[in-house]
Amino acid sequence: MISKITLKQIAAEFNVSIATVSKALNDSHDISVKTKEKIQEFAKAHHYKPNKVALSLLNKKTKTLGVIIPNIMNSFFTEVFVGIEEKASELGYSLISCISNESFEKEVNTVELLKSGTIDGFIISIAEETQINQNFTHLIDAVNQGVPIVLFDRVTDAIECDKVIVNDFEGARHATDHLIKTGCKKIAVVSVIDNLSVGKLRVEGYKKALTDNNLPINEKIIVRLSKNEDLETAMKIVLADKSIDGLLCLEESSAITSLDLIKAMNYKIPEEMAMICFTNGKLTQHVTPTITTISQHGKFIGETATTMLVNRLENKLQAEFSTKIIKTSLIQRGTTLPI
Repeated sequence: MISKITLKQIAAEFNVSIATVSKALNDSHDISVKTKEKIQEFAKAHHYKPNKVALSLLNKKTKTLGVIIPNIMNSFFTEVFVGIEEKASELGYSLISCISNESFEKEVNTVELLKSGTIDGFIISIAEETQINQNFTHLIDAVNQGVPIVLFDRVTDAIECDKVIVNDFEGARHATDHLIKTGCKKIAVVSVIDNLSVGKLRVEGYKKALTDNNLPINEKIIVRLSKNEDLETAMKIVLADKSIDGLLCLEESSAITSLDLIKAMNYKIPEEMAMICFTNGKLTQHVTPTITTISQHGKFIGETATTMLVNRLENKLQAEFSTKIIKTSLIQRGTTLPI
């Protein structure tokens, strides 16, 4: 096995300092063109590769970002990760990606592992258990230890850092208003994310649209379920009320289940039952009928969060933290009538 050539060996070959070799390989103007060319040609001929660990110790930066997402099965987080990866690569950073799987313990352990020097900063969406517990000590400690964090989607005021959020309240208000304008008089909601800040905001947006249109708020047709409860049974009970003519699903998986149930109950879609759901994932585009969605622009969220973190790392941001709010868009498909 051929051993890797080092900066020290290259320096000895040309009887110069290691600093001179480093500058030559980085095309510094401090070194003569002739010397640079000789060193660069020699390094190339001997397949020299920089030692990233050594460089990170020297520069006190790893050029690596940590990403912690709560649920890889959720298409929204997949879209966000695509945006993070593309923007990080463009800006010259590598990624270490982890999944908390909605677990507080996994999130804590992951943060502790990564902040020990593996990464320069974090991009994270808070796990469901963490939001339920309202225990953010691990993230607050990381910030206090000088590790920059950007929170996205699921955030908290308890942590002082940069944030990227979706206007969930306005997205749900807009979706409900759209259903009302297409003729819906009694709109049910299905939420399997009521433990999350985004779920609560979406319900509030739904209620605001009802109030603005002088329609009553009926808590009995707001279906709030945990991930272990039987969605199909709960929806059968609600949809037995034939006066319900609209449905707002607060995330994608419940929308797919609800659509199957509505079809099995022989509702005409969208004439007798209209539907809108959050997250413009692939599933909503490949069912029949295709589902009208609220797009959260996940890829753009990922790009924005990455840019904010890198700018913070490279001192391109002001000392004050900021929160960027991403507007949603309604994408009309087969489960709603045109206005």
